[in-house]
Formats: sequence, C-alpha cells, structure tokens
Amino acid sequence: MPRPTGGVRTADAMHEAAAELFYLHGYEATSLRQVAARIDIQVGSLYNHINGKDDLLRNIMLGVMNDLLAAQRTALRGRTDVVDRLRAAIDCHIRFHAGKAREVFIGNSELRSLGDKDRRTVVAKRDQYEKVLRVLVEEAAAQGRADVVDTRLSVYAIVAIGTHVSTWYRPQGELSIDQIVAKNIVLCLRQLGVSADEIEAIEAASAVGA
Repeated sequence: MPRPTGGVRTADAMHEAAAELFYLHGYEATSLRQVAARIDIQVGSLYNHINGKDDLLRNIMLGVMNDLLAAQRTALRGRTDVVDRLRAAIDCHIRFHAGKAREVFIGNSELRSLGDKDRRTVVAKRDQYEKVLRVLVEEAAAQGRADVVDTRLSVYAIVAIGTHVSTWYRPQGELSIDQIVAKNIVLCLRQLGVSADEIEAIEAASAVGA
C-alpha cells in the first residue's frame, strides 16, 4: 500500500488497514506495528490520530452501527404503509450486510474486545436498530397485515439472515444481490404471516423495477 499523504488520508488509510487486519487475524493478534507497516508509516505516527489500538476497534464498531442506523432511516423515509416499510427495512438490512461483510464480521466477533463503556454503547445502538424492526412487526400484526407467532423471534430471524448473507455473499456469485434480496424478502414476509397476495404484489413490483 502506498504511503498516504495528508492527515485525513493517513487516518482513512489507517482505519482501512486496521479493519483488514482485524478481519484477517483478529483484534488481539493484530499489533499497531502491523497497522503502521500496512500503510508504510512509522508506528509512532499512528499516535497523531489515536491513543491506542482500542481506538481503532471502537471507531470501526461504532462506525458500522452508525452507518447501519443511517441506512435504515434512509430506507424508511417517506414510507407510510407498514408492509412496504417492512420490505424496505429487510431490503436495507440484507444489502448493508452483504456490502459491509468485513465490518459485520468484526462487529460480531470482537464485541468482547471492547471496553465496558464502548461495549454498552454498541449494544445500545444494536438495540435501537432492532427496536425499529420490532415496532414494524408489531404494527403489521396489529393492523392484521401479518400473523406473527413471536415478535422477538421473528426479529431475530430477520437479523440473522443479514448476518448469514454477509458470510457467503460474493459479487461474482451465482445469485446477484438483487436476487438474494428479493428471495429473502419473500422468506421473511412468509414467516411473518403476510398474505400471499401482498407478497405476490411485492414480487411483481420488484420484477418491474429490476
């Protein structure tokens, strides 16, 4: 990797290098010396941007949660129909996890490596994200648009699909991201007990937009 120039570019390169190394080797097995070597700077120069290795992990894990929450807000903005909001939330969830597989992996595997305060912050943001999904599922059930067996388990199932997709999705794979999203939306809505007619309408709209 070429030597970065400029403070912002150095910080960006440093965080990119840290994310890659944490993903490949784990947080504990990665040293700041390795991060510095990855971007061809002296290890002491890292301290112009961070206080220690824990800053890098904190920034990665808080950053991915902030990005996920922002993506969710954007996906739901301007939508009022609860099933359409559910569809949009699931679409966003799967695309985000497929596109941020490295950061998702770090977030799931390195929570234990955060300090107590940072761990509580990340968990609170996860709860905030899941609450949006839970409210959507509850609203769909309350409106008679879904036949939900268990709200919490249904939300966990949706969350798990995104995490699972992040482990195997490859852009050059047999299925495109649009196909993966469309099929998983149908799976999620079926397990939520959304009517076949509504699901068929969603599939038809997706086919037109493809």
